[in-house]
Amino acid sequence: MSDPVYHRGPTTLRGEHIPDTTTDQRLLDSRDSTWLHTDPWRVMRIQAEFVEGFGSLAELGPAVSVFGSARLGEGTQAYELSRAVGRELAQAGFAVITGGGPGTMEGANRGAREGGGTSVGLGIELPHEQGLNPYLDIAVNFRYFFVRKMMFVKYSEGFVVVPGGYGTLDELFEALTLVQTGKITRFPIVLLGSSYWGGLTSWLRTSLIESGTISADESGLVSVTDDPREAARCIAEGAAMRRSSS
Repeated sequence: MSDPVYHRGPTTLRGEHIPDTTTDQRLLDSRDSTWLHTDPWRVMRIQAEFVEGFGSLAELGPAVSVFGSARLGEGTQAYELSRAVGRELAQAGFAVITGGGPGTMEGANRGAREGGGTSVGLGIELPHEQGLNPYLDIAVNFRYFFVRKMMFVKYSEGFVVVPGGYGTLDELFEALTLVQTGKITRFPIVLLGSSYWGGLTSWLRTSLIESGTISADESGLVSVTDDPREAARCIAEGAAMRRSSS
């Protein structure tokens, strides 16, 4: 049996060298009494991650981020949906960016390869190592979630969201917030899988709109479909409109 492997940014660790905490955890832990001495150096590491990400993706071309669960692997409906939409996006001329891990992320990267497109994975240091899937043409590992999130937004022309958990919801609502507040130019966000997302979209239409916390127009920032081809078409049309108005 091989030793456990742990990725921390570009570094691979094994055995006794695997840390007990992640870099993000140490940065955000207010109990760290040595912050005055360590945080200035952390700024340099954060800067280096931005430089590495920008350098790796600057020449990627049109791309779409696909978000979804690491837990839903081959044989599940969500995996096959992500694989199909990855293939459709690649055939429409987009690179496909995921979190680089297993499950639906692997499905989207696999589909991108099958569609003849570029497959990208943006990995993250986690307490329980997920590892990168084997269908990546470009793989970049990050220590910090916020740096990784910047790369998803900066290099994507739209988002497709397949069934997922807390991490997927975090990525979805951050994208919606950035569009709603005008921090990024409005671009398409597509939820793939109406039975999975139906409760959420119903809640948006009822609880949020009826209470006045969002407007009816803002509920239209996201589209829902069961058809991977339709999802890719929505992304392509949105990207074309964005380019024509710039």
